[in-house]
Amino acid sequence: MRNILLTGANGYIGRHVLQELVARGEQVSAVVLQQPNERLPQVTYIIQDIFDEEKMSKLLIRPYDLCIHLAWEKGFVHNHPAHIENLSAHFKFIENLLVAGVKHIAVMGSMHEIGYYEGEINEHTAENPLSLYGIAKVTLRKSLRQYIVQNYPESTFQWLRGYYVLGDDQNNNSVFSKILLAAKEGKESFPFTSGKHAFDFIKIEDLARQIVDVTSQTKVNGIIECCSGKPVSLGEMAEKFVVENKLDIKLEYGAFAEPAYESPAVWGSTEKLNAIRNVLK
Repeated sequence: MRNILLTGANGYIGRHVLQELVARGEQVSAVVLQQPNERLPQVTYIIQDIFDEEKMSKLLIRPYDLCIHLAWEKGFVHNHPAHIENLSAHFKFIENLLVAGVKHIAVMGSMHEIGYYEGEINEHTAENPLSLYGIAKVTLRKSLRQYIVQNYPESTFQWLRGYYVLGDDQNNNSVFSKILLAAKEGKESFPFTSGKHAFDFIKIEDLARQIVDVTSQTKVNGIIECCSGKPVSLGEMAEKFVVENKLDIKLEYGAFAEPAYESPAVWGSTEKLNAIRNVLK
């Protein structure tokens, strides 16, 4: 049993990662900004702003084996200035963890670090982020890597790069949550793009399992694509979503043009995930 610090534990991804950690018998301290609606009895909840250095320093007296850092403000608003404004605070938080003796750090990244790109993404893919969100994530990852390599070379640093997440759709901000809302409002159709662009979709439960798998070992590190590894058209996924949720609504294809910044097809490499599965056998 490891002693794990999980930030953003009450967020869209964090709630599922927390459940997966508990299911595997891990000892978890969950950092949240406010009291969660549902508390897991096995979890120690810490209601605290991670950017409050004075209060966090008292909590870090307790030794942690691993920190999974998921907390990120305005994650669904990709050009919100908070991404850049909070950048140094995220760095300082991780720095303080390392100073306190935490030797395993895992941080949530995003495929939005890459920007416009067509094809499979891996750790070597060139980055040209087109949003403040992507710019902030790239900057945090590169600065942390440089700092850890120079000052804590014995530490494990993993960057968990996420893709297009499905499931728990009332709590995300995806097109699927918007389709769900439109259907509940009694609308007969939903304005859509051509639906031809293909993305790497992953269910929230699968993403949570991958994150816990990645952080359950220390041999495979660096950037790790947390993904399905398969491109599927947005139209196909949306039609499947309508059927599975028994929604009485039709997609109005061609109502919107695809955004210029969206690739016709993009997906993540599963090479490192497969290596991790071999490690965990």
